[in-house]
Amino acid sequence: MHDSARPGPPAPTAQARGSGLTLALVSAFAFGGSGPAAKPLIEAGLEPLHVTWLRVAGAALVLLPLAWRHRGLLRERPGLLAGFGLLAVAGVQACYFAAISRIPVGVALLIEYLAPALVLGWVRFVQRRPVTRAAGAGVVLAVGGLACVVRVWSGLTLDALGLLLALGAACCQVGYFVLSDHGADGKDGRRPSDPMGVIAYGLLSGALVLTVVARPWTMNWAVLGGSSSMNGTSVPAWLLLAWIVLVATVAAYLTGVVSVRRLSPQVAGVVACLEAVIATVLAWVLLGEHLAVVQLLGGAVVLLGAFIAQSSAPKDAGAEPIASGAGAAAGDEARLKDVPAP
Repeated sequence: MHDSARPGPPAPTAQARGSGLTLALVSAFAFGGSGPAAKPLIEAGLEPLHVTWLRVAGAALVLLPLAWRHRGLLRERPGLLAGFGLLAVAGVQACYFAAISRIPVGVALLIEYLAPALVLGWVRFVQRRPVTRAAGAGVVLAVGGLACVVRVWSGLTLDALGLLLALGAACCQVGYFVLSDHGADGKDGRRPSDPMGVIAYGLLSGALVLTVVARPWTMNWAVLGGSSSMNGTSVPAWLLLAWIVLVATVAAYLTGVVSVRRLSPQVAGVVACLEAVIATVLAWVLLGEHLAVVQLLGGAVVLLGAFIAQSSAPKDAGAEPIASGAGAAAGDEARLKDVPAP
């Protein structure tokens, strides 16, 4: 149990917010680069889910030394590690790829990036903490701009299951932002969880789940030994895979988690909307997928929304969130509290 009148965490300093914003932008760029690198591999003959498995399993292998170094987390925070792997890694990827098999990619992407609004809803109505008006306005602008970037009105099909799967991806993305912040301040009586250890074990558990779903033994492994075409330019498949693993996964997750802890889940969530803008621009430059004027305007609106959200620190939550007595199991590692980052 936790006290019913514990003071809220202090607001982040300007230096911490500045470095957090920089890391959030780096994370958005890294995540945004996954699509343009993965598309040539898919066009060369790999299934999207197999590319996802390669991405997660490869990153988990790279971070095995970190997992061993932080093996104490298995005993200290098993629920956090399992939750991060299931939601932030496997859940987002599996739900998103299942959704785009039934509804347009643009629609699925927009629904997935409703996550910042859902984060605000969690903070305001579940934890009963105040949120800044700037963050709320930033979410509205970012989601509206994102609708223009992905041109959500093009080819809309109202497949109920596809929409639910995309919403599932959004909910899992909420888990990424909130779980990234969970355990950062050590106020639960234990030492703060190291973000690199959380990432390492999250990717390991996510890779195990995706192995069952993707069945990599059925993959066309020969594709990785050849080359893929990127807008007419031949690129070694292994080089694209290395980018996806090292930059779009390892670097993206590490910088993303640290940025959440230096900003807040709600602010970092809005900045993460830039991923869609970055992905679209990179697809334009690398794959020759040209942007329409409305997409350029939408990208500007997303940038404006992200700037508004991060320009005002989250309110100092002097009022403690009300504990949900009957609904919270004692010792539950996945209880999400103290959302604003220190």
